[in-house]
Amino acid sequence: MTDRQDIVQRYFEGFRRSDHEAILALLTDDVIWDLPGFRHLQGKDAFDGEIENEAFSGSPILIIDRLIEGEDAVVALGTGQGTFVDGRVHRFAFNDVFTFAGDRISRVESYLVPLTDDAG
Repeated sequence: MTDRQDIVQRYFEGFRRSDHEAILALLTDDVIWDLPGFRHLQGKDAFDGEIENEAFSGSPILIIDRLIEGEDAVVALGTGQGTFVDGRVHRFAFNDVFTFAGDRISRVESYLVPLTDDAG
């Protein structure tokens, strides 16, 4: 595993534990988090506010199936699950593209696809 892939693994582990400090330590101050069709965030404060979305309770389950690295980016493909505050379960597939500036994440592009019981 490369250094950048290790950083991405630590990023996901931070989300699994809802560990804001651990996640924010991996980001540049002017980090961008782009969730196409949903939200565009810039800066650590905005990013911090989305780590634990108020629509969900507890920490998510995140499973990385594959990491792909090239030049200044690492792509993570996987599946996840979160629980809404009303108890409903939200399952999804994700594709996150992490762009790096040195040894810090400067941009995250998160593509999410909801899964139904009969899908992947």
